[in-house]
Amino acid sequence: MKYILPLFLISALFADESFITEGEYGQMLYNNPRGIGCIHCHGKRGEGALIAKYKEDAEEMELRGPDIRKVSLAKLKRSLLKRHRIMPTYFLTESEIRAIFHYLHMEGEE
Repeated sequence: MKYILPLFLISALFADESFITEGEYGQMLYNNPRGIGCIHCHGKRGEGALIAKYKEDAEEMELRGPDIRKVSLAKLKRSLLKRHRIMPTYFLTESEIRAIFHYLHMEGEE
């Protein structure tokens, strides 16, 4: 019996399958990576969303998160690793960025 647990742990480390898919992991990160989710500014699947409406010199203005569905992995990574005036910095790992990218490019899955 004392050998079963270590064998289970070793087999779990080397298993090809995970409890969740990369897309599911990416969705979890996209919805709430570090306290505030990408979903709030970039929409449910990266299509862009209205963040705020305001007036500037009596003109109605809108602040929108951009559509990120067609952004390449390299551009997504660069964008997530640099500081922005509005977007929070998330300090995501490379595998987390790849998972978010995978989620954004899943066709018809959820």
